[in-house]
Amino acid sequence: MIKHGVYVNEQATSVSTPVVAETGVPFVIGASCISRAEHPAEAGIPTLVTSWDEFCDKLGYSEDWKTYNLCEFAYSHFKLFGCQPVIFCNLVSAQTLTNVAAADTTLTTHAAKLPIEAVASTVVVKKAGGTGNAYVEGEDYTVTYTDDEAVVEILAASTHYSETSVNIAYKKTAPETVTASVVAQGMEAIELCMPLGIIPDLIAAPGFSSDVTVAAVMAAKAAGINGIFHAKAVVDLPTGQNGAHTYDAANAIKTQGNYTDENEIVCWGLLGLGDHVFHQSTQLCGRMALTDSGNGAPYESPSNKPYKMDRLVVESTSQSGEYETVNLTKAQADILNNAGIVTALNFLGAGWVCWGNYTACYPSNTDVKDYFIPVSRMFDWVGNTCIRTFWGKIDLPMNRRLIDNVLDTCNIWLDGLASGGKIIGGRAVLNEEENPVTDLMAGIMRIHLYITPPSPAQEIDFTLEYDVAYVEALFA
Repeated sequence: MIKHGVYVNEQATSVSTPVVAETGVPFVIGASCISRAEHPAEAGIPTLVTSWDEFCDKLGYSEDWKTYNLCEFAYSHFKLFGCQPVIFCNLVSAQTLTNVAAADTTLTTHAAKLPIEAVASTVVVKKAGGTGNAYVEGEDYTVTYTDDEAVVEILAASTHYSETSVNIAYKKTAPETVTASVVAQGMEAIELCMPLGIIPDLIAAPGFSSDVTVAAVMAAKAAGINGIFHAKAVVDLPTGQNGAHTYDAANAIKTQGNYTDENEIVCWGLLGLGDHVFHQSTQLCGRMALTDSGNGAPYESPSNKPYKMDRLVVESTSQSGEYETVNLTKAQADILNNAGIVTALNFLGAGWVCWGNYTACYPSNTDVKDYFIPVSRMFDWVGNTCIRTFWGKIDLPMNRRLIDNVLDTCNIWLDGLASGGKIIGGRAVLNEEENPVTDLMAGIMRIHLYITPPSPAQEIDFTLEYDVAYVEALFA
């Protein structure tokens, strides 16, 4: 058939646009106050949360951080560091509830207090002794929550307003069932993050990661989420009776617990702020997320950047109190750093900062791509970006056009990272010796990426010398 006129055809661009991997996105596992949630998230399933209000709506909030570690993390990440998103995995079920038998309760100012674990929809209120019909919620009483309890209040319009006691039965959640072993098993849920469209690059379990089994599982998952994506497990050393109560015991505890993985970042010391005490892993995730968000890549170390704290504490070994304040000197902080442990330091009263550049593998592993936190995270990030960018190329014909597309896309992106100071330099090549003909025939193509992220300037030396020439110049 004759075609009469001018025609235009479009051809696919020879260079792809990189799908840059997220950075500073934590996956946090543990317990949350699901009884307070308006729309409770399913237990054991990763839940993407982008704000404080959304967290309260889906997971519920309580000031009891020892029971509900996810609440500690949410408060720190959303309120103190102003970062988002977070992927939470709550292990407290809103469906598997414990029955609390009916009992008479004295009313104080027309109200009775229940534990915050009480689920409002299950509360049954009757006359004292449990006689008669159940009261009607909204007409006779309401159930509301504070940050640490549930309150059943008899309404002024109710005919029961003058009563001094009532009979209450209810069902409650069971956060006590979330133990270290449950958290370790539940860590498998990180594999379910892919449908969310975001793969986390930080893994945290504040309050549980000081357990050696939990920490080991976190490190294993960090080495290969879904078998391909890389992350960093941010863990805390125990500081109480059986932990590192003093800085000089931290290295021994780290070694005994085998906290030595290049995919781990190990912290010592808890961070106090007013009436709150945070696990350092919680704030370190916030610190890294905040730094990453300003840079667009994890090439800058969190070290020597502010924490949200006013004191460094450890768990008490006596019955006199829950925590004891630690006055850490720079020399002591450096000893921790030299053991591959991150801590907090207040240098000359300038304010508390994160202190430490090394992952847990230091000093036994001296490969710079493994032991420096920002360098190792950049390798993770570049690798994750390559996976996301080129996944769509899988199973396409492996011809010169495909090879050039991959190489050109990588090199243009790496050049942009270098010009922005995120790496010192980088290039992608197809080395002949790494691609034997038999492998190419089998559909295997190996691209070699050379990248050099900048190391943190953790030591700056000045040499001072008295110069006599300046004295002699007085007579010139």
